[in-house]
Amino acid sequence: MKKIELEIVALSHSITQTHSYAVVLGEVNGLRRLPIVIGGFEAQAIAVALERMSPSRPLTHDLMKNFMLAFNVELHEVVINDLQEGIFYSKLVCSSANDTVEIDSRTSDALALAVRFGCPVYTYDTILDQAGILMEDDGKKKKVQAVAAETTSAGTDDLKNMTLDELNTLLGEVLDSEDYIRAIAIRDEIKSRKTK
Repeated sequence: MKKIELEIVALSHSITQTHSYAVVLGEVNGLRRLPIVIGGFEAQAIAVALERMSPSRPLTHDLMKNFMLAFNVELHEVVINDLQEGIFYSKLVCSSANDTVEIDSRTSDALALAVRFGCPVYTYDTILDQAGILMEDDGKKKKVQAVAAETTSAGTDDLKNMTLDELNTLLGEVLDSEDYIRAIAIRDEIKSRKTK
């Protein structure tokens, strides 16, 4: 079967499930999207890597990457290879000097590692046919790196009412508490003010 390359086009709070998030993968050079519901921790891990944030201590996926690199194991690709009863299955294709192996992984963890290693993510037509969404071609290609997951209009309005000093203090506090999803929204508000 031919593999189809995907890229992360959005990361947002899931409307359908409480305390869940959705990572949306888009077909590279195509119109199909593959939404996958993931947990909050994994959404945070993906957002941190997408936004190139540096936590004070390594998150679990950073630790895994460091461990793999320390033992000269390279992650070459992630393949979303199965879908059963609404659950996506993935494998990590890794190699060392002596061997190449495929390791079973939860899709959310595989995506968090793929972002850290900068490796491609693939799936198959059968999976896109079962769970994908076809977007209309409006002639424009939209790519979203990460959408702040829990930002509601009320949450953004609260940030808009704060001073720059208050925002910087709050940013430090949320980074200390490792709430990286909220940190993205605060950072974006600070950036938007500095560009004005």
